[in-house]
Formats: sequence, structure tokens, C-alpha cells
Amino acid sequence: MDSDQYPRDLFLLLFVGGLFTLSTALSNTFVNIFLWKQSKDITDIAFYNLAIVVMQPIAFTWAGWCAKKIDRVIVLRIGVVILALFYIGVLLLGSMASHYLIALGAMLGCGLGFYWLAFNVLTLEVTEPETRDFFNGYLGVLNSLSGMIGPLSAGFIITRMDKHLGYETIFTVSMILFLMAVILSFFLKRRRAEGTYGLKEVFRETKVNKDWLQLLKAHFFQGLREGTFIFLIVIWVYTASNSEFALGTFGFVQSVVSFIGYYMVSHYLKPYYRKRAIFAGGLLLFISPFLLLVPISFKLLIIYGVSVSIAYPLLLVPYVSLTYDIIGKCRGIYEKRIEYIVVRELFLNMGRIISILTFIFVVHFLSEERGIPFLLPILGAGHFAIYFCLKDVSVPANSPVESIEFSETQQDGNNSNKQ
Repeated sequence: MDSDQYPRDLFLLLFVGGLFTLSTALSNTFVNIFLWKQSKDITDIAFYNLAIVVMQPIAFTWAGWCAKKIDRVIVLRIGVVILALFYIGVLLLGSMASHYLIALGAMLGCGLGFYWLAFNVLTLEVTEPETRDFFNGYLGVLNSLSGMIGPLSAGFIITRMDKHLGYETIFTVSMILFLMAVILSFFLKRRRAEGTYGLKEVFRETKVNKDWLQLLKAHFFQGLREGTFIFLIVIWVYTASNSEFALGTFGFVQSVVSFIGYYMVSHYLKPYYRKRAIFAGGLLLFISPFLLLVPISFKLLIIYGVSVSIAYPLLLVPYVSLTYDIIGKCRGIYEKRIEYIVVRELFLNMGRIISILTFIFVVHFLSEERGIPFLLPILGAGHFAIYFCLKDVSVPANSPVESIEFSETQQDGNNSNKQ
């Protein structure tokens, strides 16, 4: 496909996503460590992450209403501004930040909710079935590049400077990158939605559309793994090495492998092999936590990091593309595309909430030493379950799903296709 067949907004959205991932790669890992070093209690970090995933679906629902009434691009800017304000808050609170874990988590969850609602809806609108693997693949490449640059640079800065000053530096850089993303968003074409905002029709679609129901189940299981693993592995790497630079090295190694993986998958994975790739990636992600059932060492964690970095490109590139293809075939998609994204995220975060609540419950009653080995294989099966949810979906890998990007005139002219 020639480059002129890719819309300008597709590349702009990729750049915005790249700035976002670079900012989060610099700081998100180290926010958890920054807070954990103050409290020394992994349950506190679990509650911080619980506040994030509880606030995210609330923010998604609110952001969906704003996107329908105002504009998706403005919602994207609001999300990025809130994320910048989060880092300002962490900077201002400093050593007192651990006393405001719930408030900080809720603020971060709000920013992520607004950002991801807008980003996902814009992705649905600026990509078509034949460009989605390109977009998702190169977004994965940008994620990997950010992961190579971000954690290693942040770990180096923190270890070379006074620890507190080092954390302040990377949080400040993250704030600046978010503000750059806001500026770049002004070049995106404004996109308004018509109709009233309501989720009932989208929930009703599960009764008549098996593919949509199975997709929601898949996202629930995706969240079941992500909720706990997203913070637990980071803290284990730090406690095994006691070094921010080692944590950055772990992120760097993961991202190098992911970079190669995303590049290969985005270039060579054919649409009709999507489900096989989802199976292979999910199986590897299911097997990998068993590595962590033996005594933890930094070397073992590196092996684990490499294995999941191979698995994620195999799983996520076809999974995200298939997700948008299924949503693109749902009834009323042209009027309700925002609501479909909101409901999808509600199920994803429901899985994350249950994951973290289960973690807190098990650790409280069984202790970390006994509870975590019991939980890892159970929660780690979440991504493998995605394949079994989607293996029978009826959307062909190369089906001619129409573009979701429409002018107001085209929307009026395609009303007959909405049902």
C-alpha cells in the first residue's frame, strides 16, 4: 500500500501515541517504586493501582459523554493535561506522596480514562481493516522504542543523581512530554459525533451479537492478568536488584525484544493467521508465570521479561486489529462507536479490579510468601483465555469492513447501513 493511502491523521495519532508511551515509559514504572519505597508495603501499592482501575471506567463513561457532546480531540487533550497535572502533584507532594495514594491513583486513572477513550475512538475512525495491522504494529514499535529509551534513561538518571532529585527530573520530563502531546493534538482534525449518548443499546447488542459478547469476555480476561502483573513484577525486579538502573535495564531488554517482535508481526503476520498468533502469544503468557514459582533472582526475571516480550506482539497486534474489526461490524456503529469503546473498557477494567481485589484478599489471608505463588498461574491465564473467547468469532480476517471515518454528509448517506 502506497504511503499516500494512509491518512494524515493516522500518522499524527501515531506521534501522539508515541509521546504518550515515551512519557509513561520514563515514569510509570518508577512511580510505583517511588511510592513503594515510602510505604514498604506491597498492599499499599495494590490499593494505589486499585484506585487507578476503579477510576478509569468512571472516567471512560464521563469522557464518552464529553466526546459525544463536544469533540474526541478535546477529550484527548483533557486526558493528557490531567496526566501532566498528576506528575505535578507527585512532584509537589514529594516524600508525602505515599499518604495520598488513593487520590493520586484516582487522578491518574481519570487522566488515563480520558486519554484512552479518545485515542481508541480516534484509532477506530482513522484506520480501516487493511491499515489496522500497520497502525497497531507501528504503535507497538513506538512503544518498544519508548521502552528502550525511557526506563534505562530514567534508571541511569536516578542512580547518578541524588535519588529524590532524580525522580523529580524524570517526572518533570514526563510532564513536558505530555504537554507536547497536547500541542500536537491541535493538528488533528476535529471530530464531532451525532446522536444521544447512551450505553443501553450497546449492552443489548450482546444478546443478538455473539462476536461482541465474546469480545467483551476476552477483554475481561485480559484485565484479569493485567491488574496485578502490572505492578507486582516491577516491585519484584526492584527488590531482587535493589537498583533503579537494574530496573531500567530490565525494561530495556524487554523493549528490545518487543521492538523486534512488533516489527516482525506488523510486517509478516497475514490477517488469516491472526487467531493462531493470539493462541501462541496467549499460551506463552500463560506459561511464563510458572518461571516465577521458584526463588526469584534478577536473572530469572530477565528470562521472564524476554518470554513475555516475545508473547505480547504475537497476541496484541492481531487482537487489537480483530477487536476493531468486530466493533466495526456491530449494529449502530456509526452513531454508537464511542459507546462501544466505553463498554469494552468497562469489561477490561472490571477484570483489572477483580484481579487486584483478589490479590489484596489472598495476600491479607495467606501472606505474600504463600499467596502470590498461588495466584500467579491463575491470574496469568487471563491472556490465554482470550483465544478461547475469540476462536469462533465470525468476522473474517480479510472482511471488507467499511471505514469508520465519515464526514457528516457521508454519515447521513449511510444511515441504511447502521442496522
